[in-house]
Amino acid sequence: MAQKEEEMKNVPPGGANEFAALFEESLRTVKPGGVVKGRVVGITSTHVLIDVGYKSEGQIPLAEFLDRQGNLQVKVGDQVDVFFDSPEGENGGIVLSRQRAENIKIWEEIESAYNEGRGVEGLIVGKVKGGFKVDVGVPGFLPGSHVDVRPTRNLDKFIGTRDRFAILKFNRARGNVVVSRRALLEKERDTLKQEVLKVIEEGVILEGTVKNITGYGAFVDLGGIDGILHISDMSWGRINHPSEIVQVGEKIKVVVLKFDPEKERISLGMKQLTPDPWHTVADRYSVGARVQGKVISLMDYGAFVELESGIEGLIHISEMSWTRKISHPSKVLQVGQTVEVVVLNVDPGHRRISLGLKQVMANPWEIAKEKYPVGAVIKGPVRNITDFGIFVGIEEGIDGLVHISDLHWSKKIKHPSELYKKGDVVEAKVLGVNVENERFSLGIKQLSTDPWKIIAERFPVGAKVKGQVTSVPDFGVFVRLDEGVEGLIHVSQLSTERVDKPSSLFKVGDEVEAEVINLDVNERKIALSIRALRKTEERQEMENYLNREKEGGRFSFESILNEELRLDRDEEGGQQGRKNKGGNP
Repeated sequence: MAQKEEEMKNVPPGGANEFAALFEESLRTVKPGGVVKGRVVGITSTHVLIDVGYKSEGQIPLAEFLDRQGNLQVKVGDQVDVFFDSPEGENGGIVLSRQRAENIKIWEEIESAYNEGRGVEGLIVGKVKGGFKVDVGVPGFLPGSHVDVRPTRNLDKFIGTRDRFAILKFNRARGNVVVSRRALLEKERDTLKQEVLKVIEEGVILEGTVKNITGYGAFVDLGGIDGILHISDMSWGRINHPSEIVQVGEKIKVVVLKFDPEKERISLGMKQLTPDPWHTVADRYSVGARVQGKVISLMDYGAFVELESGIEGLIHISEMSWTRKISHPSKVLQVGQTVEVVVLNVDPGHRRISLGLKQVMANPWEIAKEKYPVGAVIKGPVRNITDFGIFVGIEEGIDGLVHISDLHWSKKIKHPSELYKKGDVVEAKVLGVNVENERFSLGIKQLSTDPWKIIAERFPVGAKVKGQVTSVPDFGVFVRLDEGVEGLIHVSQLSTERVDKPSSLFKVGDEVEAEVINLDVNERKIALSIRALRKTEERQEMENYLNREKEGGRFSFESILNEELRLDRDEEGGQQGRKNKGGNP
């Protein structure tokens, strides 16, 4: 009691009565086994002296008042809560514990938070099997599935973070506490969700946080409710992956495109926050203009070039070179390359711009047309042989075609390889140049005179010709008169008698004499007749006979008349015979 009296002397004037009242009250209420309030009256190197208003003071180890960094948390005169364990200690003083008092307060707080459904503050201090170890004043367990509202692969990022946790269950006797971070997050999300749903509608601009990224878009947390931002609504330009535009955790502004209140589905857009550049594209890119752009994609059929953000154009593979046959755009261009192109067509409605790369350079076909006019003679190697002709090299990348029909005037050619092989150097005449279709027509036979131009002089109508049978179809016989010149003897002209099958009279290789009865130089056709030749020969014999009679003085008008009547009878007899057989007269 002497110590109490000494302390009374240190009490400030005017406070003595109050302190005395408190002291007397404490003597009546302070009992072992509970948490009491005490005042720090002294601090030594090992203990802190606490007066709880009992007959004597108690000592608590100094360590119970140190923080994690070893700093003392109290000073003389501070009031603290302590647990009154026993009225008699080893040194004659009462037994007190700051740690037990704090532990009791923590459990009371845990129980209160559990009952009221609120959270407690804690620190995630490390990983354990199935989850985390959390310091909420006492060691607690946080299941891995309760650390966040969504499954998370990288759990290490939560270690060392301080947050609030809901109490799922606890056992004070065993000292077990199970907590959940997710439960509070979901509760907060539900509250925010209701607030967002009150204002959300199509066209509203909101701020959200990117929660997750997929190949087709990103999920954006609008505050308790998620919306989907499709990749096609992120930018007016081409995007290969949403991660090119947004990152997880990034705060972005979006506009609500569609909202389904029943299913709570929200479609969001980013590009809609800026004007569509295609609306005015025709004003900036006129047909024929030269512009620069960056190659951003290569396809089998061409290359896409970014002219500006959101505006792309296509260089079709056919517009990459005037002369080269490009197998793939990568043979000419590379992704990331800056190129100069010419605008060929602009279609804002279908969001398409056609570009040309070769148009930046002079058209070699125009140059070739001026250099090699129609009628000019060129000389070059045979670069390719096809069924329909040969291709002759004219300039680098420009070949001319000699069609099979322009190889020779008279020879029947089944395949151009009969006359030429690759590498042969030939001369040809320019027949025409089609710049638009990039075609160069050549002719080899045009270097020589067309033999049919003199056919009319060599084989006039009425002339007697001799030739060799080349083929015997059912409708007649083809006869070779000269190199590349054939005539046809129709089945009706093979004889003065009816002929059913020409092959019964002729075979390939037979020598034949006939008369030219028709000639068409333009169609390159000669009609021959053995029948006409026979009549001509008969008339010739008659003339010869009459001439001999005249020279001998033995002919008369009567003899001539009798001879004419005989010939007519013979002709009529032949026609009647053919009619009886079903033939043509």
